[in-house]
Amino acid sequence: MRVLVTNDDGIESPGLAVLARVALDAGADEVVVAAPARDSSGASAALLGAERDGRLVVDRQDAPGLPGGVASFAVRAAPGMIAFVAAHGGFGPKPDLVLSGVNRGANTGHAVLHSGTVGAALSAATHGIRGMAVSLADARPQHWSTAGLYARHVLEWMRDRPHLPDRVVNLNVPDRPAGEVRGLRRAPLAAFGAVQARVHEVEHGNLMLTFSEHQASREQDTDAGLLLRGWATVTLLHAPAFDAEADLPESPGPLPGVTDAVSP
Repeated sequence: MRVLVTNDDGIESPGLAVLARVALDAGADEVVVAAPARDSSGASAALLGAERDGRLVVDRQDAPGLPGGVASFAVRAAPGMIAFVAAHGGFGPKPDLVLSGVNRGANTGHAVLHSGTVGAALSAATHGIRGMAVSLADARPQHWSTAGLYARHVLEWMRDRPHLPDRVVNLNVPDRPAGEVRGLRRAPLAAFGAVQARVHEVEHGNLMLTFSEHQASREQDTDAGLLLRGWATVTLLHAPAFDAEADLPESPGPLPGVTDAVSP
């Protein structure tokens, strides 16, 4: 098994080393770290990157605390782009698995659409690479080993289910000592997520954004609600897919055009 580890917090995050160790403990034959050179939070699955002379800018740089023998790169690109490049052989042979995180802060609710952590895993899934996004529910997490413990448990589940190449596992873990986490629960997405943005118009047409805790995050049986109550949560997400059962408009031939001029 070949594993790519990435994130959206950047190459300096200790969460990268946590997932690299998880992959090695799971028996990965090779682990490569490729993470944004700078924070790319909120990048979703964007294919953004900086080029020099037509080449994506990539530098050898060790993430903090990495186990020996793990190659590590700082890439001037969004995490979705990094996963895309990896799928096309940019960091060696195509990986079998992408581990994204461990993110500083939760990624819950439908707001995962905007997450660079989740976006990297979704980008990989569109190329037939299984992915897991892992997040710790604090902007300044302290209990990285708790995230590693739960990521290892979920990865063992994924290894027994190789038939899920177009799915992404989204794991959120409370920032607590492992003994204080209530357990692991399967959870649906909350209505939005942990925070909500509000747009305020100010003078001269300028806009200002403010962020506050979203009450929907307290929905008790969603990922956000369970996380607030001390549970680790796991959600299975779909990569973009065609819905063969959808009832959509069709036409057996060309649509009729407007033949008569319309009077003003």
